[in-house]
Amino acid sequence: MSLTPSTMLPLGTTAPDFQLPDTVSGGQVALAEVRGKAATVVMFICNHCPYVKHVQGQLVALARDYHRRGVGFVAISANDVDNYPEDGPQQMKAEAEAHAYPFPYLYDETQEVALAYRAACTPDFFVFGADLNCAYRGQLDESRPGNGQPCDGRDLRAALDALLAGEPVPAQQQPSVGCNIKWKTA
Repeated sequence: MSLTPSTMLPLGTTAPDFQLPDTVSGGQVALAEVRGKAATVVMFICNHCPYVKHVQGQLVALARDYHRRGVGFVAISANDVDNYPEDGPQQMKAEAEAHAYPFPYLYDETQEVALAYRAACTPDFFVFGADLNCAYRGQLDESRPGNGQPCDGRDLRAALDALLAGEPVPAQQQPSVGCNIKWKTA
């Protein structure tokens, strides 16, 4: 595990389109299908990362709290499953079902989507407004495994609340940190 910060996709960047397999339903899911009327949250996560495990409950709570307010959610795993088999599609499906993920959990086998989003770590969060332009990218909150800070999603919730209220999201945003995405080697 290598502690890695997010790369902070430039604000205003249009959400890169994708179509990826959903490990739970077995079907293909495109950005247009998970896009929310008010906002869309794209999360890069994986099964084995202790930083993701630390925030799983809050990810589920966030999606449940904001979905009814017009916010779409999707989780994507892009890790190299040859070297990290616990992050493979079968295991992703089991993880999604065990935690009752209320959002699709997609597998980015080619890692092209992660590269398009400039994702660097797990978890890595991107919030796009109704226009699909990036309004927030950064940490869920200040909580990390073992630091004693509450895992309440404060930063991500503040960004969503601002978007839903038609207010600007503050440009001062803290990068997410977590395990590096496990990139394939040539």
